[in-house]
Amino acid sequence: MTQHLEKKGLSYKEGTIIDASTISALTSTKKTGQRDHEIHQTMKGNEWHFGMKMHIDVDDVLGLIHSLKTTSANLHDIVVSGQLLHGKEKRVSGEAGYLGLDKRSEHEHREVDWLINQPPDKRKSMSSDELKIETIKSSLRAQVEHCFARIKQQFGYSKVRYRGLQKNTNWLYLLAGLTTNSE
Repeated sequence: MTQHLEKKGLSYKEGTIIDASTISALTSTKKTGQRDHEIHQTMKGNEWHFGMKMHIDVDDVLGLIHSLKTTSANLHDIVVSGQLLHGKEKRVSGEAGYLGLDKRSEHEHREVDWLINQPPDKRKSMSSDELKIETIKSSLRAQVEHCFARIKQQFGYSKVRYRGLQKNTNWLYLLAGLTTNSE
C-alpha cells in the first residue's frame, strides 16, 4: 500500500500522531457460557470498560492511517508504539499517556521531535507560553480523533462485532483504508 501511495505522490515521512481508542464489547455470556478470552477490561477515569483497543498511527499532514494494531483493552498504549511507528518520521505527537515514549529502548535510536502533551494536572502550573505550546500540540493531535470518529460513528464500529481479535482486526483494516480526514 505504501508503494502505491508513493507513486501517487503521497508518502508518510514528516510526522505521525499515535493514539488508541477502546472499542466496547458485550460482557454477556449467554451463548457460550464464557467471555471472549482475547478481550479484557480496562479502567478509564473511574469507569471500567470491557473490550479491545485499536491503536493507530496517522500521518500529521495527510490525515491517513498508515498503521493499525489491535490488542486487548488492558494493554497500555505505550507498549504497542514500537509496532506503529515506521521509522522515517521527524516528529511524533501523542497524548499524555505516551509520556516517556522517547526513553523506551525501542525508540532510543530515533532522532525525532517528541510532541507529547502534558497531563492536565501539570498544566495548572504552566506559564501562558507553555500553555500555548500545549494547545498547539493538542490541535495537531486532534487529527487522530477524527479518524476514530469516522470509524466509530460514521462507519458504526463502536462495538466489537465478533469473538476474538483477528476478525475484528480485519474489519478495522478495511475501515481504516476508507478513513481519511479530507472532507
